[in-house]
Amino acid sequence: MPAPDWLTARPVAHRGLHDRSRGLIENMPGAALAAIESNFAIECDIQLTADGEAMVHHDDELGRLTEGAGALLGLTSMALKEVRFKDTPERMMSLADLCILVRGRVPIIVEVKSHFDGDRRLVKRMAEVLKSYAGPAAGMSFDPDQVMALRELIPDRPRGIVAESNYTEAGWPEATPAQRAGMRHLKHALKTRPQFVAYWVNDLPAPAPWIARHLFGLPLLTWTVRTAEQRARAGRYADQMIFEGFRP
Repeated sequence: MPAPDWLTARPVAHRGLHDRSRGLIENMPGAALAAIESNFAIECDIQLTADGEAMVHHDDELGRLTEGAGALLGLTSMALKEVRFKDTPERMMSLADLCILVRGRVPIIVEVKSHFDGDRRLVKRMAEVLKSYAGPAAGMSFDPDQVMALRELIPDRPRGIVAESNYTEAGWPEATPAQRAGMRHLKHALKTRPQFVAYWVNDLPAPAPWIARHLFGLPLLTWTVRTAEQRARAGRYADQMIFEGFRP
């Protein structure tokens, strides 16, 4: 199944259209609503909880943007839904909550976070949520195993690989050396069969995404576009940008 046109039809707000100066924190309901109001697609992250729920949050621990402390994997969804974002009245939401909020008005592009341990419960829960969701939605991950899980468990939704040119031990401590090596240059593509690629803007142009885009016809998104130079790079080498910090 080729990727649908809606995937690249409009700019994608990175973790929603967040703006701390307006009290809008990444991945919180207000940031999603701001993206909808501006007709941008929404990129979000999901993390697994102790009870198998998919919560919309980038970090695998509380504290950077939220009140409280602790790993999300050690907390229940009920407990996490009581967690407030700092200096706001808003609370963390689940993927199901986000789908109810969006109601198909703009596309949702969900990044599946991974501990590189082969645990596919997060994609399984994502599949359960999206089964009853009629709106446009896609899944993606840095972890090739999670992309294979998307292919197996949610075959009717577009799936993509998030990638960059190099993976260091410092940047990817949970991945083994073999896993990091296998992630480079989209070596896993024959196994994962992504339908789109999301590549780091500062690494463009690069051979692997060029081949994916021009020889295999895969749409190329690029992240995270923040500056005028990055926007120009995205316009030259990619089909659409995942952006933050400005309004396209």
